[in-house]
Amino acid sequence: MATKTATKSAPKKKAAAKTPTDPTFETVKIERDKGITFLIMNRPEKRNAMSPQLHMDMNDAIDYLAIDPATEVLVITGAGKAFSAGQDIKLYFRGTANDPALRQKARSASNAWRWQKLSRFPKPTIAMINGFCFGGAFTQVCACDFAIAANTATFGLSEVNWGILPGGIVSWNVGQVMNYRNAIYYATTGEPFDGKRAMEIGMVNKAVPAGKLKAEVVKLARLMQQKSPAAVRYTKEAVRSVRFMNEPEAADYLNAKSDALKHNDKEDGREEGMRQFLDEKSYRPGLGHFKRKKK
Repeated sequence: MATKTATKSAPKKKAAAKTPTDPTFETVKIERDKGITFLIMNRPEKRNAMSPQLHMDMNDAIDYLAIDPATEVLVITGAGKAFSAGQDIKLYFRGTANDPALRQKARSASNAWRWQKLSRFPKPTIAMINGFCFGGAFTQVCACDFAIAANTATFGLSEVNWGILPGGIVSWNVGQVMNYRNAIYYATTGEPFDGKRAMEIGMVNKAVPAGKLKAEVVKLARLMQQKSPAAVRYTKEAVRSVRFMNEPEAADYLNAKSDALKHNDKEDGREEGMRQFLDEKSYRPGLGHFKRKKK
């Protein structure tokens, strides 16, 4: 009786893992550079004026990037020669005048991404102001943790020139980052100012030559990548929150925040930093940071 010879089938090759791809948006681009994510308002032909679609795209993109493990630092900027010329008057105002549902949807997305979500983004955020920054675009600049502008960037609160208040919560935003005198002056005169002046009045951290803008932003982003993510997140949340508290409230809040950081830091930065400083003597906190043990 013939017997069948058992044959071993060749092992199946595992399918190559697919690299996750970012979602695509009609008016927004996502670009990446080793942990730095550039979220780019992409209507260069309109100087990145914010249409209802752009607001909805930015709102969705920020939700996506907030939980994206590959995003360690977020940079907000605009395509072409502008950061953003503010709200798209034609599409945002006239285009929704007879469509209450669209107006409400656009308004909700506009408020959400430019302040509520961006100011509470869990990772460091940098506004890279490469050109025109007008009106409503001030809000996302103020929402970011840091702002760096080209010397030649042009800022302006021009709403007074056509008979209205600065849009949305811009008056409140500029009152937070500028001193009272400058906020009143620029909001009531509509006078434009450049990147150097923006630095002088506290609107941005730095102003640099346009050709060096991206390099300066990347330099800051790389520095933030070396810090403890948990410490950075809790510190920026603390600084933003205590501005609106009295001293006893701030003391209670900051004590609770410190305890929460200690328990939620997956890298145990507090103990690791103390060990490297006290036992290894490998760094000095006043002059640098401890070496993170990433998990």
